[in-house]
Amino acid sequence: MAINALEIIRSAAPAIFPSFLRCDFGDLKGELSRLADAGAKGLHLDVMDGHFVPNLTYGMPIVEGLRRHSDLPLDVHLMISDPLAYAKPMVEAGADLLTVHIEALHPDQTLDVIGAIKDLGVAVGIALNPETPLSTLAPCLAEVDMVLVMSVEAGFGGQKFNPNSLEKLRALRESRPDLLLQIDGGIDIETILPAREAGCDLFVVGSAIFKQADYGIAFRELEAAMLGNPSRGSERVSVERNGQEGSENS
Repeated sequence: MAINALEIIRSAAPAIFPSFLRCDFGDLKGELSRLADAGAKGLHLDVMDGHFVPNLTYGMPIVEGLRRHSDLPLDVHLMISDPLAYAKPMVEAGADLLTVHIEALHPDQTLDVIGAIKDLGVAVGIALNPETPLSTLAPCLAEVDMVLVMSVEAGFGGQKFNPNSLEKLRALRESRPDLLLQIDGGIDIETILPAREAGCDLFVVGSAIFKQADYGIAFRELEAAMLGNPSRGSERVSVERNGQEGSENS
């Protein structure tokens, strides 16, 4: 799957990737089925180590479990201090695309890390936080398959969408027309169209999907907004799950 996943993702764009951190972890198989039926083209998995970011999520067993029950591309976002230490285990577990943070890499090692991940046979993304200058990516842009522009600080919840991310998307789209661009953080029916107009291809969405009772309605609402047709949002039915924890980014 990993060899062809990048082309599958490219052909699906523009596409909404649910942030699986918001799912019901007591019913992973059921959640996979609901998301696939709703039209998900891939899954975004946030891996946090409690060091690079102050939160701890899941690791290889969850990735492996999802791979057993789904053929959807698994887009694994490594918010960890030593991404190379976990790259091979993540690929063996079923990851199709690994995204690492530029802030976690020493400038002298960035290209080596990207190359080592590519050698594992998967696509590679590079992510940057809202306050990180776009110029930090210059040495590696020609080597990555995707750039993930964070519209909130990685690993912190309760943040507002940072419009600075739109400027970064525009600049990247202008300089790299064929580069796959993704955005993560605060994406909903209000922010998805500006991100699309700025050149984004993939939209990581958490609350705007998982807080709705019907994922199909959530996807249709988001897709309509992304295409500039918000009138379809009239069918929205929002229900918060009692006691469910929120995603740290979305």
